Amino acid sequence: MLRSFCSAVSRTSSVAIQTNNLRRLLHTVEALSELGPALAVERDFSETSRLLLSAIMEAAGAREGALFLFSDKPAILTSAASQGFALMPDPAFIPLLPKHVHAITAARGPIVLNSSTYSIFLSSNGNVAPELFKCLAPLKAVGRLAGVVALGRRPGDALYEDSELDALDLLCSYVALAVHNHALTQTIAQRVSENLRLMASLHGFYDNALEAFATAIDVKHVNIHGHSLRVGRYASAIGEAMGMQPSEVAALRSAGYLHDIGKVAVDRRLFGKPGALDPEEFREMADHTTVGHQIVSSVQFPWPKIPETVRWHHERSDGSGYPDRLAQDELPMAVRIVGLADSFDAMTSARPYRAPLSVGSALSDLVRMTPQKFDPNVVQGLLIQVRRDAVGSSRTPLLDAMPVNISASDIDQLAATLQHKATRNKAYLT
Repeated sequence: MLRSFCSAVSRTSSVAIQTNNLRRLLHTVEALSELGPALAVERDFSETSRLLLSAIMEAAGAREGALFLFSDKPAILTSAASQGFALMPDPAFIPLLPKHVHAITAARGPIVLNSSTYSIFLSSNGNVAPELFKCLAPLKAVGRLAGVVALGRRPGDALYEDSELDALDLLCSYVALAVHNHALTQTIAQRVSENLRLMASLHGFYDNALEAFATAIDVKHVNIHGHSLRVGRYASAIGEAMGMQPSEVAALRSAGYLHDIGKVAVDRRLFGKPGALDPEEFREMADHTTVGHQIVSSVQFPWPKIPETVRWHHERSDGSGYPDRLAQDELPMAVRIVGLADSFDAMTSARPYRAPLSVGSALSDLVRMTPQKFDPNVVQGLLIQVRRDAVGSSRTPLLDAMPVNISASDIDQLAATLQHKATRNKAYLT
């Protein structure tokens, strides 16, 4: 009789254990099904971490839990999500000594914490007491510690049994990948940000250095002082009006600063001649494009198209320019922009043989010569920037101290004329 009773009790206990194990398995499978979408969908990591923690706590039967991210410089655990704790700082952090990092990393699975193991795995120097946690599960990916899941009490203060620990171990393998990927994304974003700051600093250095070069280039004659600086400013402004990227705008500014660098080899007397240059003198002056190309081709710039811009800034759309008599389709956009900026500044600056044109007259002449000599889109970019000066935009004026003797409505009329001329030529139809 007693043997039959014991056998019945044993069978009942076995069925109860199997039922509990099955229920735990179902919770684990359910949690895995929830983790899949959470890991696959792009969302803010704070939301993802809350979903991950909820799935883990459900599968492990925990009332309290926290998901910590690990950083090794310095070694510290910082909470990404917590749930169920009455008093949990946000964020919670736990500094770790090397012995703690080694112990957590070396653990083969979840660890049940008690009074004799707290000091092995956790430090008491953070803003959260290690004693809040009853179970600790390392999150390891590619052999490195990415974080930990720290669970608190279970209903009725029940202990974490093997079935809960097995479920926790299984789920943490997936959670570790999510945490590791987040850390990689953060690292990449940080490095990109650092590189951008470095590039900005580098571009600032180049700007300052090239401004000095531009000033030195123009020193040969008082009538062209500031010419290269203005061409750089005009070219970059046109690029901005055309919607170019900041790096392209920086390249235009630098190309404008350097476009006349070959003039350092031109005889000073040619810059002060009050009349037209004879053919030999013109040839010597024109050679500044090829000389400049030779100079800048030996320098490694952050922007690869500076040499060709220096060489071709006197080329024109109809092939009438120099030194290579290239036509519109053969000219890169940077060349077209710097060429127009150079022409605009030359027209509005005093020369020994003529007085400067007004802004309105210069713009009218440029529109008249387009599209034969200049790219309509580039001329349109210049009109946009001058119009902003005409209406008193709050930005830094394009023309600086130069008087803008043309109204916004007159600029609009020039823009309409430009559009009409450009679309009449089939080569410009879109």
